[in-house]
Amino acid sequence: MKPYDICVIGGGGHAGLPLSIAFAGKGKRVIISDTNKDTLKIIGRGIMPFIENGADKILKRVIHKNLFLSPELSVVKESKYIIVVIGTPIDEHLSPKHKDVMLFFEQLKPFLKKGQVVILRSTVYPGIAEKIQKLLKGIPVCFCPERIAEGRAMEELLSLPQIVSGFDSASIQKAAQLFKVLTKDIIYLDPLEAELAKLFTNSWRYVQFAVANQFYMIAEEYKADFYAIYNAMTYNYPRAKHFPKPGLTAGPCLFKDTMQIAAFTNHKFFLGHSAMLINEGLPNFIIDQLKKSHNLSKLTVGILGMAFKAESDDKRESLSYKLKKIIYLEAKAVLCSDAYIKDESFVDEQTLLKKSDIIIIGAPHQRYSQLNYKDKVLVDIWNHVPQEGRRRL
Repeated sequence: MKPYDICVIGGGGHAGLPLSIAFAGKGKRVIISDTNKDTLKIIGRGIMPFIENGADKILKRVIHKNLFLSPELSVVKESKYIIVVIGTPIDEHLSPKHKDVMLFFEQLKPFLKKGQVVILRSTVYPGIAEKIQKLLKGIPVCFCPERIAEGRAMEELLSLPQIVSGFDSASIQKAAQLFKVLTKDIIYLDPLEAELAKLFTNSWRYVQFAVANQFYMIAEEYKADFYAIYNAMTYNYPRAKHFPKPGLTAGPCLFKDTMQIAAFTNHKFFLGHSAMLINEGLPNFIIDQLKKSHNLSKLTVGILGMAFKAESDDKRESLSYKLKKIIYLEAKAVLCSDAYIKDESFVDEQTLLKKSDIIIIGAPHQRYSQLNYKDKVLVDIWNHVPQEGRRRL
C-alpha cells in the first residue's frame, strides 16, 4: 500500500487543483506536486488561488486530511496513480513545443516504479502519448483529457463523461476505475482518437466563435444591428439555437489547440487558420471602427474587464491586453479595470467611468451590466448592457 492514491503533478493550476480537490472530496488520498511554492502556501491555508465555483468549501474540508502538498517531484514514488497536468504551449511560430513535454517525462522517469499508472491529463499534440509510453518502458501510460470549462470544474468533473484511452486493457481498466470515483459515464477511445477528440472539441468552439465574430464585423461594416439579426436567427428556431454570441475569443486553450491541429495537418487546417485571423483580428476591427467616427488621439479609452472571460480572474491569453496595446498607440490615454484581477496599473471601475470618453467592455463581468454609462461611447460587442445604455460603434 502506498501512502497516497493519486499524485497530481501540476496540481496547483486551473485544471489540476479542481481535479485534486474533487478526488480528495470523494475520499481519495491525493498529493499535489507543484513547483510554485507561493501557490502551495495559499492552498495550504485552505484558500483557492483563483476563482473556481464551489471549490473553496471542499478545499477547506480536505486540506491536510485527504489533500496534501509538495514542491518535490519525487513524491510520485508514494502514489499508485500519477496524473500529469502540465502546460503544453505553442512557440512563437505557432508550433507545439514537443521537446518541453518529453523533457518533463525524462525528469519524471527515474521516480516511477512498476505497478504505477501514469495518466496524461494535459492537452497534447497527436502521437505524444505513444511517444511517452515508449519512453517510460514498462510503466503504463493512459491519456484521459481534461474537458472542463474553467469556473465550472467542480460541477463538470462529476457530470461530464470522462474519456479514457491507453495502450493495454489492464491499465485502461485501472484508469477507468479511478475516474468512476467521479462519474460512471466513461468513454473509451484509442490514444490518438482521444488526443484528437480534445483538440477537435476546443477547435470546434474556436471556429464557432469565429463565425459569430465574422458575422458581427460584417453587420457593423454595413451599419446593421447585429443583435437584431441574432435575435431573429435564434428565436424559436432550433437549427440556430447553439449559435454563439460574438466576443473577444481567447484564453489558454482554444487558440493554442486550434494551432496544434494546424501543425498536425501540415498547416492544411485552413478553417482553423481563418478562425485565428478573425478572432485575433477583432481588437483591430474595434479600433478601426472607432477611428472612423472619433479622433482617438484626443480621447481617453477605458477597458472594463481584462480577464479572458466573464466572472474569471484568469488573464492568460486575454485579448483585452492586445486591445490595450493597440489603443495605447492610438488614444490620448488608456485605462484598465477588472473586478477580479489585481494589478497596480489598473484603476477602479468608477474612476474608469469618470475619466474615459470611450469605454470598451473587454470581459462581460456581471456587475458591468449595472453601471451607468450615461454620456459615454460604449462598445459592447457582448450585448451585455441593456440596449438603452449602449451606443453602436
